[in-house]
Amino acid sequence: MAEATLFDTFARAPLRFERGEGVWLVTEGGERYLDFGAGVAVNSLGHAHPHLVEALKAQAEKVWHTSNLYEVPGQETLSRRLTDNSFADKVFFTNSGAEALECAIKTARRYQYVKGHPERFHIVTFEGAFHGRTLATIAAGGQAKYLEGFGPKVEGFDQVPFGDLAALNAVVGEKTAAILIEPIQGEGGIRPVPKEFLQALRKICDDNGILLVFDEVQCGVARTGKLFAYEWSGVTPDIMALAKGIGGGFPLGACLATAEAASGMTAGTHGTTYGGNPLAMAVGNAVMDVVLEEGFLDHVRDVSLVFRQGLASLKDRFPEIIEEIRGEGLLLGMKAKVPAGDLVGAMRGERLLGVPAGDNVVRLLPPLTVTAEEAREGLARIEKAAEKLSASLMKKSA
Repeated sequence: MAEATLFDTFARAPLRFERGEGVWLVTEGGERYLDFGAGVAVNSLGHAHPHLVEALKAQAEKVWHTSNLYEVPGQETLSRRLTDNSFADKVFFTNSGAEALECAIKTARRYQYVKGHPERFHIVTFEGAFHGRTLATIAAGGQAKYLEGFGPKVEGFDQVPFGDLAALNAVVGEKTAAILIEPIQGEGGIRPVPKEFLQALRKICDDNGILLVFDEVQCGVARTGKLFAYEWSGVTPDIMALAKGIGGGFPLGACLATAEAASGMTAGTHGTTYGGNPLAMAVGNAVMDVVLEEGFLDHVRDVSLVFRQGLASLKDRFPEIIEEIRGEGLLLGMKAKVPAGDLVGAMRGERLLGVPAGDNVVRLLPPLTVTAEEAREGLARIEKAAEKLSASLMKKSA
């Protein structure tokens, strides 16, 4: 069996996809699945988007890799587009979200160091967070299931309960370099952070000379109906990590920062071999071509309204299956009354793909190009899955 040669770190579903078309995935046997997982919010423009395919093919015929020993024109173009459309002045490109968070953490610590405060290296984070799988980012996330068995937790991360301002104020001190938060927790169960709380974080940072860092790896790049999720709150961070949707399926991440926050990141302080390679830049720029088009964000918000209204109706009809609908834009979650894995499995039985998350939530993360008609098709499949689960519950209680 081929799988025996792989690490046993994934509990994979028994599905093998051969190709994709927009919001659809097709198995080797020709079965079509409606993909409302989008590779965990990665395939922001769906599968085999013509503009992305053409950009990658055109670049592949030129140059794939030169390293960052030399200038990469695509980096200049993409960084300019990101800074022109955000709070940031500077960008560092990576291959993944975890690397983008590593860069964000290092940038915050380095800032305090060059300002004459080497003792300020602690980062405050929040329960339920997920920031990646490196030793530093699992320490930042603080979840025991990811920390277990990997030795002492990396020092310098202070975690407080989600939404607890008193606990936050109690832990911020002379060693604090930054506060790190997801504007909407993804892995933690699609939990939006109230804008008043983000505003309070901004004030704490300003009052204490520390940096505010947003993790928008999952919620950024148009996923919420605005280009960046922080725009809903009116609060701007000093540093922000991006990945997933920015590459549309190609491995790409980015750390954005103000010039002040990035002032310590001088030549030689950080690096990457593959980050910002020409292939990634070609695809990243192609993604931005699409999401910056007039009307694109309106489309995301319009389809989200249709989808969310439909989910609310399903919640009302199946209260024994669905407890709550959460999220923003096309970053939505169903908090389930049954085990989330059972709901994901029932949806898969209707050839609809979703993604489990913490707090017994099923994530619904369709490509941002999904149409209202495709959203309704997804709702119909969720309805069938809920009906079967409901019938099963009634049979067990009879």
